[in-house]
Amino acid sequence: MRTLLASLLLGLLIVGPTSSVFAAEPEDGFVPIFNGKNFDGWVGNTKGYKVEEESIVCDPTAGGGNIYTEKEYANFVLRFEFKLPPGANNGLGIRAPLSGNTAYNGYELQILDDTAKKYENLKKYQYHGSLYGLAAAKRGHLNPVGEWNEQEVTVDGDLVKVVLNGTEILKVDLEEIRSNPTLDGNDHPGLKRSTGHIGFLGHGDKVEFRKLRVKSLPESK
Repeated sequence: MRTLLASLLLGLLIVGPTSSVFAAEPEDGFVPIFNGKNFDGWVGNTKGYKVEEESIVCDPTAGGGNIYTEKEYANFVLRFEFKLPPGANNGLGIRAPLSGNTAYNGYELQILDDTAKKYENLKKYQYHGSLYGLAAAKRGHLNPVGEWNEQEVTVDGDLVKVVLNGTEILKVDLEEIRSNPTLDGNDHPGLKRSTGHIGFLGHGDKVEFRKLRVKSLPESK
């Protein structure tokens, strides 16, 4: 009996804990873009963020700012989880340049606590999941503040789609947007971009991100 118990304990030590955010079954074609330990593979103001429990955390004490993947992506599916504190504001950069205002020189999908009173009078294109200045997302599908949310973003040619906690909240055709005045009335040179970096655009709120993985899609015809 002692030999059997010893063998079981040894097996547990070898296998180790299974609570890691990367312990889930691998998804076909998806690869991690954050290693859960440090900012290898990321550039920008990495000092404005920190790593806690295998999550990227925008650090209020360091100001946040923008961080980006070193690698550029054109067409892809991005899956990740995020958690918002009350009143939080951040952004997801897609096809982003490494300089300038991503909301105009690239594309920014809002990451925002829609329930905060201070945001009750925002423009419709400023709420969570919206393509900033260009297209408004459906509201009401965020989990309560302090809980993790799951989000999937598909960027494929002129298609941009956002699925939040299992509900599609945004689906737009960039060509249609190019053919009409922008919602915010501003020039968006980023509408001409077909590739760029993935990034987080922090404003100093403690927003957390984990389980970041991406699947590259074929080039558009």
